[in-house]
Amino acid sequence: MGAAYFYHLTRRPIEATLPQLLAKSLEAGWRVYIRGTSPDSLETLDEKLWHDAASGFLPHGIEGGAHDADQPILLGTKDTSANGATCLVSIDGAVVSADEVNTLARVCVIFDGNNDTALNQARSQWKALTDAGCPAQYWSEENGNWQKKAER
Repeated sequence: MGAAYFYHLTRRPIEATLPQLLAKSLEAGWRVYIRGTSPDSLETLDEKLWHDAASGFLPHGIEGGAHDADQPILLGTKDTSANGATCLVSIDGAVVSADEVNTLARVCVIFDGNNDTALNQARSQWKALTDAGCPAQYWSEENGNWQKKAER
């Protein structure tokens, strides 16, 4: 059984936070699926991941290519089976199910705490997953460093 980790962004944008989480996921030996809600948003993120020299090389691709199954990190809007992911990262309010939390090593829900819609979606997601019995942790960067604020 995995766990859901909620990351409440308040200081840095997702483009600055995501590479750190992806690097740690790859170090753990996980294959990652980044689930978004908009192909345009995922294409923008793809470009930023390729051109962010500070994060180092993060091998990835966008779902729908000839080599999806070979991608250690795959960006898409569907399910984790395309690259055999063991870690799911939800961005832009993409829905995560309790079944996914229970079958994957880790599920990360990253949301912008400065956006009321994103904040409310994350709260609803937290409630749905914890009500379903999924282990969850809530992390906030409000003081500049990541701090665990809640765990269920």
